[in-house]
Amino acid sequence: MSEITIMTVPLKFVNHSIEDFAMQVTFDPVSGDGNVVYNLSVIKNEDLDFAISTLKDAYKTGVTVSGRVRFLSSGEKMQGYVVPKGCTGICTLCSITFDGLLIRRGIPINPIGGGVVEIEKRTPLRFTHIILYEHTTIDPLQVLISQKTTSITSVMRTGSGAILANIREFHMEAESQVGTVLDELSSSSFSGILEVGMPNLPLLGVPVSPQYVAIAAVGGTNPMAAIREGGRWVQTQAMKGLMEISQMEEIRDF
Repeated sequence: MSEITIMTVPLKFVNHSIEDFAMQVTFDPVSGDGNVVYNLSVIKNEDLDFAISTLKDAYKTGVTVSGRVRFLSSGEKMQGYVVPKGCTGICTLCSITFDGLLIRRGIPINPIGGGVVEIEKRTPLRFTHIILYEHTTIDPLQVLISQKTTSITSVMRTGSGAILANIREFHMEAESQVGTVLDELSSSSFSGILEVGMPNLPLLGVPVSPQYVAIAAVGGTNPMAAIREGGRWVQTQAMKGLMEISQMEEIRDF
């Protein structure tokens, strides 16, 4: 009787996926070119005008990573994915691009997790929900969108509500290098930094490792969650792949 060989494939947790993508980021905030990590969402064609309006509002009110976007028509192929008939694909910048910028400068980072942050009068207060990257194989923000835990439309209209965000930490000795990256980002198309912490202190209620500093960034899928809040159908794949940022256009031009 022959033996049966069972092949096992190890689980890949999100923190490992983040590291894989971040290592491939080549985006230069100063020159404005290079590869970025993108999210891919799909909406129905009839909701395109609503989606464009929502993306514009999300960028104006600072609840998205960037104003850069790329639209894909029905049937268009993107890195092996074909946009379904009757649908439009939307590529948006993923905040994991920021982790890649730090790694390129030789700054080791530890991705902590993604969750929901309570906002009051446009000030972030605390994470109300968080899923640790090292304990999940599914992107936390994808999970939280499906659970309807956000009120992003309220944040855009009134300044208070709940948005998607993520958090990572770096060693306190790298503060000056991180500061340089943040200064470069301030004049670029990347606008997703939510808050920077202090050494050894929790940030928005999330504890950090000894001698580390945390940075929270808004989730790149916030506009998609806002579209869903508007009663429209949307399907999102976070960290779909890498794209040259020059292939994306400013949402204000639509």
